[in-house]
Amino acid sequence: MKTAVITDSASYLDKELADKYRITVLPITVIFGQTQYRDGIDITSEAFLEKLATTKQLPTTAQVTMGQMQAAFDQLSQQGFDEVICVNLSSGITSFYENLVAYSRQVTNIKVYPFDSKIASAGEADLALLAGKLAMAGENATTILPKLEQVRDSIHVCLVVDSLSHLQRTGRISNTSAFFGNLLKIKPILTFDEAGKIVPKAKERTMKQALQYIINEIDKEKTTLPMRISVVDAHNPVLSKSWVAAFHEHFPDVSISTYQISPAITVHTGEKAMGVVWDIDWDQLN
Repeated sequence: MKTAVITDSASYLDKELADKYRITVLPITVIFGQTQYRDGIDITSEAFLEKLATTKQLPTTAQVTMGQMQAAFDQLSQQGFDEVICVNLSSGITSFYENLVAYSRQVTNIKVYPFDSKIASAGEADLALLAGKLAMAGENATTILPKLEQVRDSIHVCLVVDSLSHLQRTGRISNTSAFFGNLLKIKPILTFDEAGKIVPKAKERTMKQALQYIINEIDKEKTTLPMRISVVDAHNPVLSKSWVAAFHEHFPDVSISTYQISPAITVHTGEKAMGVVWDIDWDQLN
């Protein structure tokens, strides 16, 4: 049994890592007006932010299509894969997972296992990397999926945005929450709930206070398994570097990764957003 892994560009996996673990990354589409860009292929984070700053019409996104999925299934089948695990963006913020579940019933050339990450960005990446690592070690969906569930259940996330207006505009959080955040001039701290929806978690006045809040939250985590902390940012490299240093100081024995937030997610968070994901370290789970 030969197992493949697919994820989408919301995971923003580094190409070298994706290639190392034989993970197929399919691009979400970013749309400026009438022009469409394949996330990570036709447009980089830097180019996206430049367009965001100069374009009056704000961008939107379109999920990976079933046509893209079938093309990937065909290619993987031709390469000799018997099954594929699809780790994709949370069902709480997109209908993609439900669409794939329905579509997978008619795929005949490869067995498809949709897996709802219930998360985005680094959390989604961790799940895809774990699946890729285990598949390369010869495991198949029967043993991989329970381990993905174990890591998914361990994922915690705090997303700090300058303003909730982008999330409100794209329908990822309620109007009431957006109004509340903007009115008080706070740094809203968001998370993903059990259903994979983005919900308010806390509020702080400054990014420094938000960082301390997150450190306190990580301190509460009780686990005997190795932990990984991932710091993600939307074009905020200086702050990202200082947060990484703070996490190294407070948690010297924890693995720390850094990611940029992909254009497909920055559409919703806006520039300068910061996120922190902590979970079981996928690289130390056998």
